[in-house]
Amino acid sequence: MNIFLDYLLLLSIALYSYLEAFIKLFIPLKRKSVSGDIVLITGSGHGMGQLTAYEFAKRQSILVLWDINKNGVTETAEECRRLGATAHIYVVDCSKRLDIYNAAEKVKREIGEVDILINNAGVVFGTEFLQLQDHQIEKTFEVNILAHFWTTKSFLPAMIKKNRGHIVTVASIAGHVGICYLVDYCASKFGAVGFHECLTEELNAMGYDGIKTSCLCPVFVNTGFVQNPKTRLWPVLAPEDVVKCLMDGILTNKKMIIVPSSVKHHLLFQKFLPERVLNKLTKMQEIQFSTQYRSATKKD
Repeated sequence: MNIFLDYLLLLSIALYSYLEAFIKLFIPLKRKSVSGDIVLITGSGHGMGQLTAYEFAKRQSILVLWDINKNGVTETAEECRRLGATAHIYVVDCSKRLDIYNAAEKVKREIGEVDILINNAGVVFGTEFLQLQDHQIEKTFEVNILAHFWTTKSFLPAMIKKNRGHIVTVASIAGHVGICYLVDYCASKFGAVGFHECLTEELNAMGYDGIKTSCLCPVFVNTGFVQNPKTRLWPVLAPEDVVKCLMDGILTNKKMIIVPSSVKHHLLFQKFLPERVLNKLTKMQEIQFSTQYRSATKKD
């Protein structure tokens, strides 16, 4: 086809997409039913993983709960059952590939094929790059991104056979912007965002349009991973609010879920603002947090 016609077609598609998006602002999005779906959530013993499990329990999904903390995941399962859902617990160390593979085989054998996979487990150390221990860097990547490969390799084949399923990547705004004292964490979350985008593209290219993907990218969430998080320009989010956005995104098959949505403007600025301006914006943020490894303050 003539290159001019290609660009003309591209413009037509863009105009149609913008018009469609504008019309959808006034039409409630249709939400899919997850009743009876087998939903596996890693890191479901606390925080957002736990709250996400409760939301699926309210919708009568079958919960498969993974966590390294037996007490936490047991507590989650008990509440899910109180809400009327079936819940199964597995103590799994998501930093270990064979642990994941073995647990995945048990799930398929004992419960069935997973319909919705939520890769939520994560770790953060929060210290200067040169103070990071090698084992901490390895752990960050093993849990925050490599585990996504092992779980998805385990459960995607059955989704492909049915051309049905949903893979959810819990990342972070730290997968789009760099933050001081979080070099390993940001790098792993950049990897998670890339994993989501490339997997989405590959499934689309292979024609598996029934398999949906979503990626959650919130700003600081007050889950206890870091203590006393503060920023000047971005809000510190309650986990309940983030999980609500996550559920809305999953039920409407939204690909990229950025919370709050206003942060999209900041990401857009990164594409064209001069470096000096971006540096000033970073200083204006006055990002502060503490962990057991350090107290981090970034101010002008």
